[in-house]
Amino acid sequence: MNSIVLSNIVRFTCLLLAQVLIFNNIDLFTFINPYPYILFIILYPVNGNKALFYLSSFLMGLCIDIFENSGGVNAAAALILAFSRPSILKFSFGISYEYHNLNIYKKVTNDIFKSLEVFGYLAICILIHHVVLFTLEFLRFDFILELAIRIILTFFATLVTCILIIFLLKPARK
Repeated sequence: MNSIVLSNIVRFTCLLLAQVLIFNNIDLFTFINPYPYILFIILYPVNGNKALFYLSSFLMGLCIDIFENSGGVNAAAALILAFSRPSILKFSFGISYEYHNLNIYKKVTNDIFKSLEVFGYLAICILIHHVVLFTLEFLRFDFILELAIRIILTFFATLVTCILIIFLLKPARK
């Protein structure tokens, strides 16, 4: 088995278990939950199998929905993030990102604060996911202020959590 495939399987499993066992039980101010499971979608290799990427992104969201009993909103948000990721990569890293065989994991772990493009990529991905997730969850414009507050606060909680996870799992420099 290819080492990239194995690392993606391990990343999928670990992020799913962490989300279900740890982060779903965090309730800051009764409505702020970090969603670091989207790191699987964010860190998936650029040149990886696209069909497998979309399927695994959907399955990740579906598994979260099953454990949260949330009716498919995580699956929809994860799939929309997966489909919009090439556009986000083009916006963040330039039009030639795929020709340079960009390794997102190495780029993110090496220079998350050194490079505005990496931080922007991470932030845009999280923001798109949360806007879709909470808009589908509320599905009413009566709660537009609560929706905006929830998106913003959960965005920051997820961003901080993702950055901490990336630094905790960062390989040691040789």
